[in-house]
Amino acid sequence: MKTMRAYLTGIFILCLGSTVLKAQDVYLTIPENNIFNRSEFTSVPTRVMVNANRTNWDYTFFGLGPIAPTFTSSSGPNFTHSSSSSTLPGSTLLWQLESMGGQLPATGLSGSLPGFQSFSTSAVKWFEPPGSILFGGGFNRGNINFTFKIPAAQFSANAFRAGNYSMDIFQNYIDFTPRNFKTILVIPQSIRWLTSSLTKYLEISSLNDYRITGTRVFSLDNAELAQTVDFGLWAKAAATNIQFTSSKGVPATRNIGIVKLGSNGSALTTKALSADFQNFSAANFGVAAGNRNSFLPELYVSAEDFKNFFFEAGTYTFELNFNARSTDNSINSLQNTAVQLKVLPLSEITIPVSGRNVNFNFNTAAQYNNGQSQVIPNQIVLSNNESFELYVKSDENYFKKGGLQTDINSNILQIGIDGSSVNAPLSKTPQKILFNGTPVLDRGLNVRYTIPAAGAQSLVGKENTTYSINVYYSFTAI
Repeated sequence: MKTMRAYLTGIFILCLGSTVLKAQDVYLTIPENNIFNRSEFTSVPTRVMVNANRTNWDYTFFGLGPIAPTFTSSSGPNFTHSSSSSTLPGSTLLWQLESMGGQLPATGLSGSLPGFQSFSTSAVKWFEPPGSILFGGGFNRGNINFTFKIPAAQFSANAFRAGNYSMDIFQNYIDFTPRNFKTILVIPQSIRWLTSSLTKYLEISSLNDYRITGTRVFSLDNAELAQTVDFGLWAKAAATNIQFTSSKGVPATRNIGIVKLGSNGSALTTKALSADFQNFSAANFGVAAGNRNSFLPELYVSAEDFKNFFFEAGTYTFELNFNARSTDNSINSLQNTAVQLKVLPLSEITIPVSGRNVNFNFNTAAQYNNGQSQVIPNQIVLSNNESFELYVKSDENYFKKGGLQTDINSNILQIGIDGSSVNAPLSKTPQKILFNGTPVLDRGLNVRYTIPAAGAQSLVGKENTTYSINVYYSFTAI
C-alpha cells in the first residue's frame, strides 16, 4: 500500500506541475478607433505572468547584486502576422510593470521602475531591484500585471492588417509562470469612410459649357477610407434614371447610363453607371502605412450627351451608392452621395458683324411701286435653354435723319423669320416673331425684312438721304 500511495502522489504532482507551466499568451485587442484616428492606445492592467510563491528578488552570490527580471524576444525583432508576410517593428508596442500581487514592488535603496520600453532580442529589464539584499525590497504573490501602450505615431507609420501579430517572449525568473509566452496584437477587420460627401452640388451658369468639344468632367471631391483589410470599390446608381425638374416645374427623366464614373488618377476604372453594383477598382486598395486610402471620384459625360440631355434649364438629380467591399466579401462599408446638377436659365442673342446693317436703296420707280424684301441669312444666332418666344422692337416709332426724328413711321418696315408667315410691323412695342421656341443652342435664323408697296410709296417725295432706325431682339421665357 505504501508503494501505491507514493505512485499516486507522484502522478498528482506531475499533473499539477504541467498545469502551472502551461503557456498563457497575452492578447491585446487594438480598437479600430485608435488605428483609424491615429490616437494613442493604452491597455488596462493586463496579467502577463503569475507569481505563486516568491516574495523576494534573486541576488548574486552573497547578495552583492540583484538579478533583474527581464523579457527577451525569442522570435526576432518584429511582430509577425499569422497569415501574411506583414510585420510590425518591436518598437510598435511599449510596456511597463503595473503591479505584482496588486501593488508595485518596493524599491528600497536604488531600486527603480523603468519607464515604458519595447521588446528586444536582447534582455530588457522590466524592474530594477534594490542594490543589495540587505536593504530588502520584496513584492507580493499573485498576478504580475503590465500596462501596454502603442503611441499615436506608430499608427501613422505602420500598416495594421486585420489578424494577429505575435512575438515570442522569454522571461528569466523560473518561479514566475509562464517562462515563455506570446504577446499577440489582435487587429479587427474593418473598413470605414472617413469622408462623408453626402451631397454634391454642381451648377452650370454659362452657355460656353455646352460649346466645349471634350468630355465634361465633374469632381465629386476627395474620398478617403480607413481600413485593416484589402478592399475593392463597388458603385451603382440608386435608380435607372436621372430625375429632372425643369425651371418651370415640369418633371422628366434621363437614362443614368449617359453618366460614367471614374477617378482623377488610376485608382478607378471608368464605366457607365447602372442600377447594379459594379467593381470600379483598377486594383484592390491594399492596407498601407497609416491604414488609409484616398482617391478622387469623377463623373464624365460626353460633350454630345451633355448638350443633348443636360441643356434644358432645371435640376438634375441622382444618387450614387458606394460600397467598399473586402476582397473576401466578409465585410463592407456603404456610403451614398446625392448628386444635384443645377442648370440655370441661360439665353443669348448674337448678331454677326456682317449682319448688323440692313440697307434698303430706293433708286427706281419699281422699288417705290412694289416695295422691297430681303432675307439676311443667319443674321441672328439664338441660344436659350428654356422654351421661349422671340420679340422684335425699335427704339423709336419714327426713323431718324442725322440723329433727328422724321415723320417716317417705323411701321413701314416689317420683320419676320424666313419660312414663317408672321411679318410684324416695327414699333417701340415688342412684337412676337417666333412662337413656342424649344431649347436650342447656337441656332442661326434667317431674318426677313420687308417694306411693302404701301410703305414704299409713302416715301415718295421724301428727301434723298439716309434714314435709320435701331432694331432690338429679345426673349421671353414661356
